Amino acid sequence: MNMQNKTFKRGLGLSLILVFLLSGCSNNDSANESAANAYPFSYSDTTMGTSFSIKVSQLPTGVRPKKVKIAIREKLEQINQQMSTYITDSELSRINSSTDMTSRFISEGLYKVVETAQEINHLSEGAYDITVGSLVNLWGFGPSKALSHTPKDEDIQKLLADVGSDKIVLTARLHTLSKTRPNLYMDLSSLAKGYAVDEIAAILDALKITHYMVEIGGELNIKGKNKQGKNWRIGVEAPNAKKRELLRVLPISDIAMATSGDYRNYFEQDGQRFSHTIDPRTGYPITHKLVSVTVLGDTTMKADAWATALMVLGPEKGYQIAEQQKLAVLFISKMGAGFLEQETPLFTEYTKRKGQ
Repeated sequence: MNMQNKTFKRGLGLSLILVFLLSGCSNNDSANESAANAYPFSYSDTTMGTSFSIKVSQLPTGVRPKKVKIAIREKLEQINQQMSTYITDSELSRINSSTDMTSRFISEGLYKVVETAQEINHLSEGAYDITVGSLVNLWGFGPSKALSHTPKDEDIQKLLADVGSDKIVLTARLHTLSKTRPNLYMDLSSLAKGYAVDEIAAILDALKITHYMVEIGGELNIKGKNKQGKNWRIGVEAPNAKKRELLRVLPISDIAMATSGDYRNYFEQDGQRFSHTIDPRTGYPITHKLVSVTVLGDTTMKADAWATALMVLGPEKGYQIAEQQKLAVLFISKMGAGFLEQETPLFTEYTKRKGQ
């Protein structure tokens, strides 16, 4: 299925930030930067190839903002050094570049993320797979340079032989990992940000901070109330590549949230759009009408992984598995010139309860 390059253009950017953070009570407040700065602790910067934002509504007595900031920065740097595919000497990059198939000891964080990925792979019937990394790179969505043409079918089939979470062997007692294919390549971008969000939330919890919002690249962990003493108001973005606008606002608290979509990171060739979401079962980008998935859950890491898995599965099969697994999910599909929203019962129940 190799196509000659006639018209080739890429989407609006690699960063997939699919939520607006609305901390105020009114539209004027939410648009006013000074409202965000009114928080006793507010920290925004970049990490893992995207932006992050952390807001704390109340700081316990004796907790210094500088101490909180240092702890957050050190944790983010540690996770990046463990799981980045863009850092050539990261723990993950060293495993990916090695053809050694013997067991090796890995960090506790990396073990936890890979173990979770294998769990979601099983529950999603193979739709979620972190070993799809070589295909992500082949299609031009990894750390290597962008494509000048679509891949050849024979190249895709060759790489598919190295795809499969069953080709990763974990030993829980020793925290070791081995791979059964020398060229197996893992990409943790679909749950590492979620893991990082949970780790930052754990730091805040340990400091007895009970009102906060942690966001990395659109993935969130939220606890307590905002500065105004109300539930945090999180706006889900309409899946529109040309402009940024709100589809709906969720007044939520004490929950993790992740969103996955295919409308910002893509390329076009000969009038056909190729999504950055690669189906690990076929080696090709997804082609169905589902354009955005938002998942609410207990941990951001699992919500992050499930959002990707459900994007691969599509609106019908994705909804079926979401109900089977008792997930709170909002599906948004392209429908003519507009969008069709579909919620699982748990999503409706939770958002209705928190909105009251």
